[in-house]
Amino acid sequence: MTKETFCEAERRRLDKLNKFQLPHKFKKIGWSIVLMSFLLMIAKIFFNEPLWVKTVLNNIFLLGLLMVSISKEKVEDELIVSLRAQSYRLAFTIGVLYAIIQPLIEYFVDTLLQKEPSLGFSYFQVLIFMLFIQLAFFESLKKIS
Repeated sequence: MTKETFCEAERRRLDKLNKFQLPHKFKKIGWSIVLMSFLLMIAKIFFNEPLWVKTVLNNIFLLGLLMVSISKEKVEDELIVSLRAQSYRLAFTIGVLYAIIQPLIEYFVDTLLQKEPSLGFSYFQVLIFMLFIQLAFFESLKKIS
């Protein structure tokens, strides 16, 4: 295989991966998963469940939001593709800033309240924040356009 054909094949695979989207019906399925896992998270508060249940519910919640995020719209045109890319870019930027600033704010609040400072936070917080930001910006940009 020559270098040019190898590069072309890699380019085609990247383009295919870049354009991957779920059909529109997965948006409703994703919201249903988000709602059900959220209700189960609330119900879990009243029961003494093992730690793995929280982790599984968090991951199911994230999966539902991801399904909503990558599902097509009813009408998927160039404008929607552009708005989706803008919302991902904004969510990534704000998510990185959140990951940098949030531990500092938490440290200062813990210090003010004279609590033991905790400098850690979970991947779940950052991913949930980024997915909600992406979905919110995407919906806002669609309404503005």
